Amino acid sequence: MHLTAWVTLVALSIYVWTGMNAAAARVKHGVLAPRMDGPEEFTRRLRVQLNTLEQLPLFLAPLWMCAWFLGDAWAAGAGVLWCVGRVVYALTYYKDPTKRTFGFVTSLAASLLLMGGTVLGLLLN
Repeated sequence: MHLTAWVTLVALSIYVWTGMNAAAARVKHGVLAPRMDGPEEFTRRLRVQLNTLEQLPLFLAPLWMCAWFLGDAWAAGAGVLWCVGRVVYALTYYKDPTKRTFGFVTSLAASLLLMGGTVLGLLLN
């Protein structure tokens, strides 16, 4: 399951990247912890980080179950789709939150594909 492991590392790297973006905005705008509000740029970057964190369990558990029950390549393929969706979500949300839909829907669809792949793998085995 090497492909799935690589995709997991990429997904976790995306989460680290969103966290670094939020931290940089926190420093830039002088938003001291534990505050969770501030200028819009900070709020956008923090929201992207938190939304990515919220989506990780819905992604990582089905990713590995799909890899186990259906196959490494299937899981990794949907996992790459999730990663692309999250990057698109972040970049569009940073610029204009109303334009985030494509990235959000892409990553959510990838998670649903992974859940469906898990079910299919379970039924076939």
